[in-house]
Amino acid sequence: MKTLAELKKSLNLDQPPGEFSVQLKSLWYDGKGDWHQAHAQVDHLGDRESAWVHAYLHRKEGDIGNADYWYSKAQQIRPNLSLEEEWEQLVLKFL
Repeated sequence: MKTLAELKKSLNLDQPPGEFSVQLKSLWYDGKGDWHQAHAQVDHLGDRESAWVHAYLHRKEGDIGNADYWYSKAQQIRPNLSLEEEWEQLVLKFL
């Protein structure tokens, strides 16, 4: 899978494609509207990439303090973008 359009089309599947990284699986579940499953993918991980996705998820949840903590762990700054735009940017990063 190489494009955002292909990933969005895969949201019709019951499970994420097997070749997805944990970060992409998290974003895939979020794209399907399953925040809890998306969070479960990265909640226990401490690497910067997972922290970035984790930060986005807490931002989406509305927990800005927790989001900012995870953005810091990811060495990122909370973006001034819509949640949809951030989701798309993250998907493109991990494709």
